[in-house]
Parts: sequence; structure tokens; C-alpha cells
Amino acid sequence: MMTFPIPVIAHRPSIGPGSQPLDDDVVLNTLEVPNDVHAFRPPLTELDAPPEVAGPALEFLKTLLAALRETPFSPMQVVRFSLLDYPPAVRAEINELLGEGEVSVLSAGDLRAQETAFTGIWRIRGEGIDDVEASAFPLALRAVALARELPATPAAVPPPELMNAPALYHEVRSLAGVWRVGRPAQVINLSLLPATPDDLAWLDEQLGRISFSILSRGFGNCRITATALPYVWWVQYFNNMEKLILNSIEIVDVPAVALAAQEDYDETIIRLDEWIVSIESALVD
Repeated sequence: MMTFPIPVIAHRPSIGPGSQPLDDDVVLNTLEVPNDVHAFRPPLTELDAPPEVAGPALEFLKTLLAALRETPFSPMQVVRFSLLDYPPAVRAEINELLGEGEVSVLSAGDLRAQETAFTGIWRIRGEGIDDVEASAFPLALRAVALARELPATPAAVPPPELMNAPALYHEVRSLAGVWRVGRPAQVINLSLLPATPDDLAWLDEQLGRISFSILSRGFGNCRITATALPYVWWVQYFNNMEKLILNSIEIVDVPAVALAAQEDYDETIIRLDEWIVSIESALVD
């Protein structure tokens, strides 16, 4: 693990463009941020499936849309359909019509989820599972994340050369022991703290990991790893050049960057309706 240093500039009475003196030999170091903000794009598909495949797939989208309209958005209330009864060709066509979105989730036991092009609609697969679910975050995977328990044994004795890692670990473990679902997230911004590579390596080792990771590509590249401690996540943002620009630990049930929100749900209903109309028009032509 590596930190990304962010310089701290002392406050001056006057701020804003032109208020600070600049010499020709002064170099401004600015934080590199991603420049590709996600915008909705309809799924790419040739719409060339035969009628016996395209018809049931389109009808499924209409059924999904109707269910979304009838179900108010709630983090714990979902719309879920199993595709196991559909023929493989129809399932493949549904995948094509839903497309692929920003967020991917992988956990132990090969349970995985891929957000579709419609934010908050997920394709979930695993042993005996092939679902389409509309939710803030797939409930089955959320349950896996919440199943973590606080280890009984404390951290190992830290090497003497460490700087802040032991204190950070104590703080994170204490927060994990008292945090409960529904409370505000606790965020420790490692990018703003003095920590050596050895600090971060030791902290990473002591926090441990489970087989649960989230990748969000909506704004640059955000990689989220579940630690072995309950509610504790290591969240890292990378820019387009794969440079770490923000390194943090979050104590929360699921980091907000991976969640769909009310406005996403509302927009998905509009986008899905428009997409169905487009498909119908294309099939008629």
C-alpha cells in the first residue's frame, strides 16, 4: 500500500485567483483527478436475435420496468427476478439489452455481481443463482460483507521502526467494534496522514482481507477491498494513469461509492423506458 501526499498550504488573509504572489520559478502542484465522469450510454447491441429470443427478452425488460415503477426505492427493498427458467439464448439476449455498467463485485464462493448500464440494476450470478436485481447494492453480497466478526486476537507486536500504524490500527479496530448499521460512515483519510510504506504494509497485514472486492469505474477507478474486520473497507481511488490519488479506510456497511441512490433509481426508470421504446422501434424497422 502507498500513500499519496497532499501538500498542506498555510491560510492567508486573502485568497482566490490573483491574490497570491507567483514567481516565475514557482511550480504549482495540483491533485490529479479523473476527467471521465460517467454518463449514461445505451447498451451496444446489434438487435439481430431471432424473434423467439428477442421477444421474451424484450418482455422481460417490460416486466422489470413495471416492477420498478411499482416499488419505491429503499436500500433494503429490492426487485429481483431469477433468469434460471429462461433458455440460455434468452438470458444472453437479456444481458445484451441491459449492457454493462460501472460497478463489479466479487466474493468468495464465486458469488458475483455486475451492475448493468442502468444504475442500480444488477446481474448476480453464483451457484444456482442467475438473477436480475434492482437495489442500492445486491442484498446477497451485502449479507456476505456483514457476516464478518471482530477477531478475538489483537494485532501483532509492531516493529519499532513504525510511525503511526499501531495507533491507526487501534483506532480502526475500536471503531469497528462499536459501529452499527444506520450510523454515519467513519472515514480515515490515509492520504492526509504521515505514514511510511512500512506503516501501510503492516496496517494492511493486521487488518487482513476476505475474498470480497468491489471495483467502481464511474470516476476514474475506485478499488474497494473488504478487510477481515467487520464494517472495515480499504478504499483507493486511482486516476486515468493508474496513480493512487486518494487512500482511505472506511467503517461502514458498504462504501457509498458502490451504492445506487434514489436519483439513480429514478433516472434508471426513465432510461429503461426510453431504451424499450428504442428497441421496439428498431425491431419494427
